[in-house]
Amino acid sequence: MPAKDRIDAFGAVALTGFAALLAFNQVVIAVVNEGLQPVFFAALRSAGGLICLLAWMRVRAIPLSLPQGTVLPGLAMGACFAVEFICLFVALDLTTVTRSAIIFYSMPLWLALIGHVVIPGERITGQKGAGLLLAFAGVVLALVLRGGSEGAGSLIGDLCALVAAIAWAGIAVLAKASRLRDVRPEMQLVWQLAVSVPLLAVAAFAFGPFLRDPSWIHWAGLGFQIVVIVSAGFLAWLWLLSIYPSASVAAFSFLSPVFGVGLGWLLLGESVGGGILLALALVVAGLIMINRPARG
Repeated sequence: MPAKDRIDAFGAVALTGFAALLAFNQVVIAVVNEGLQPVFFAALRSAGGLICLLAWMRVRAIPLSLPQGTVLPGLAMGACFAVEFICLFVALDLTTVTRSAIIFYSMPLWLALIGHVVIPGERITGQKGAGLLLAFAGVVLALVLRGGSEGAGSLIGDLCALVAAIAWAGIAVLAKASRLRDVRPEMQLVWQLAVSVPLLAVAAFAFGPFLRDPSWIHWAGLGFQIVVIVSAGFLAWLWLLSIYPSASVAAFSFLSPVFGVGLGWLLLGESVGGGILLALALVVAGLIMINRPARG
């Protein structure tokens, strides 16, 4: 599919579905953390995802290639991936899903700021900046209205979520602004997984025992992470990132915390009032502004 300068109907549907998957993903991580040490869990996930990805590439006859100029950005992308998931998994172990969601999904702000400087054609216009702020305000409103103990959390966990968001933005920038933009999404993901496995495995020794009395649900969650999130989800996200403007792709991540509120209502019986609906309206309005073509 050729590159596009804005999100079309297919892109909107695909990115909305991916945002919902990410919302559910954070719930899965929090559950699996109860049975597996977070960083050890992240290492197993990367290793399993790499095996699945290499098998997929072999079936599709996609070659493992190292074009000139891609080694250093590939190593940097893998390091960013390791930092992102060390911090995110630890954040979901220390703080609430609600707080980690709003901080982690601030990624489009960091991506837009970095992309404004280093990615050609991705400068922040007044309209796009206003859209980002509007969507972010909707997410803040949605999460603040949850109230009660949901607003509490660990400061260290919150800071970990912030670092994870910045590392995620770094991956997107490398995918768009380095020589990696000329390689297939599968090879970009190979770099992320292959480099992160040893980094995560070594880091896991600093976070205590690897097992926390795991049961079948924790192993099932690990399998879901490997097959659905890492092998399929991340590959789809990198493919979409290669087609659509990065700031517009990232902006759809603002939907994930809102979906998280919906899943809380659907699965946990949490109440959803007018304030939550207002927050959703702000997010949708912000996305429209971000993706609306500029006037001539």
